[in-house]
Amino acid sequence: MPKDAGGLRVDYRELAGRLAAVAEGEDDAIALMATVACEVHHADDRFDWTGFYRVVSPDLLKIGPYQGGHGCLVIPFDKGVCGACARTGEVQLVPDVDAFPGHIACASSTRSELVLPVHDGKGALIAVFDIDSDLPDAFTREDAEGMERLLAQVFGRLA
Repeated sequence: MPKDAGGLRVDYRELAGRLAAVAEGEDDAIALMATVACEVHHADDRFDWTGFYRVVSPDLLKIGPYQGGHGCLVIPFDKGVCGACARTGEVQLVPDVDAFPGHIACASSTRSELVLPVHDGKGALIAVFDIDSDLPDAFTREDAEGMERLLAQVFGRLA
C-alpha cells in the first residue's frame, strides 16, 4: 500500500510533554539525542529517517543517534542540506530535495527534508537534527517551529 500524507501526525504539545518526562534529569547530549530521535521518529508517519549529525570539529558533522535506514557517516558543512544548516545556523525546510543544490542522497527514497540547528545552553552549535520523508513537500513551517521549540527545550539546558 503506498504511503500518503494522511495517517499519524505529530502533536507537538503532547510530544514536548513526553520528552520532558523521559529526559528529566538527563544531561548527556548523546543520550538525549537518542531519546529525541526515537520519540520524534515514532510520532508521525511522514518521518522516514530522524536523527542527529553531531559537530565533531570545525566544519564537520558525523552521524549521531538516529532511527531509520543507514545515514551518511560524515557530512562537511559545505555539502548538502545538513551542511547548509550547520554552516548558516538556519532551519532548512526543503520541499524537494532534488531541487536543492548539492543535496546528498543518503537514501534514494527521500523526497523532502527538514533540518534544524541544535544548540546547547551556551548557544554553541552541537548538532543538526535531520528529518527525511519519502513524501514530497512533507514538512510545514508549523513542523519547523514545533521542532525548534522541542530542541530548545531538551538541549537548551545543557552546559
